[in-house]
Amino acid sequence: MIMYKKWKRASFLLALVLIMGILAACGGGKGSNNGSNANGDGISGIVTAAGSTALLPLADVAANEFMSKHPEVSVTVQGGGSGTGINQVTNGAVSIGNSDVPSADKIEDESLAGQLVDNKVSGIAFGIVVNKDVTVKDLTIEQIQGIFSGKITNWKEVGGEDLEINVINRPASSGTRITFDQTIMQDVKINDSIGTNQDSNGAVENSIDSTSGSISYLAMSYLVEGKDTSLKIVTIDGAEPTTEDVANGSYPFWSYEYMVTKGEPEGTVKAYIDFMVSEEFAQKVDEMGYIPMIELN
Repeated sequence: MIMYKKWKRASFLLALVLIMGILAACGGGKGSNNGSNANGDGISGIVTAAGSTALLPLADVAANEFMSKHPEVSVTVQGGGSGTGINQVTNGAVSIGNSDVPSADKIEDESLAGQLVDNKVSGIAFGIVVNKDVTVKDLTIEQIQGIFSGKITNWKEVGGEDLEINVINRPASSGTRITFDQTIMQDVKINDSIGTNQDSNGAVENSIDSTSGSISYLAMSYLVEGKDTSLKIVTIDGAEPTTEDVANGSYPFWSYEYMVTKGEPEGTVKAYIDFMVSEEFAQKVDEMGYIPMIELN
């Protein structure tokens, strides 16, 4: 009987040791999600981002390269527009809200604005683009204002051929449109009763390509060198949407791109944003039609 009790006690202790070992292993796995991984670089976990369609291509490529460097990280990036991104990060639906404008310009609940941090990750120029059948190569700011306000309705009024102007705009919720309003239209109101609205850069590109006499504005990331497109870029007062003309102040239609976070970014989110602005990634930023932060600081 005594031997049986000793054996039973030993079995119990052995089982207890095994259970503690299993729990310790599980605890180690949980810890790896909070900052340690097999590579020992302390970068692991999940990052979610949504918002600006202008920033989407760059954020997506950065996510893929970042995940290649850190296999225990998952980064997902979606569009939806700047306003969507800012309001989703405000309510905690995503880690990062991508935006073409500062968060204060788009947040729905202004009382929460103080919780958000606007992290600049690149610059981006926007081009005035026209259909291939438009012969005009340069417009002044005043002429662009006239076209989008509805005062100028035919290309012959700005030195082109006798061809009706078809305006393709972005909805008021678009961060790209806010930049267009602030840098080009200024105090002149866009006439939304003319032309059509498209809700993303990709939709604008397709619409301009298929609509005779059309004009709109488009992020230069959608018109990078080598891309197969028939769209034409119109200069503004002789200046081009290039890094050089943005940096020297001659080209007005550009903005910073922001990754908005709720509070200062930390951990894996901070590491991803730091990678976006790093010298290591700067060449890719330039290749994709954006302006690296090192060119703007």
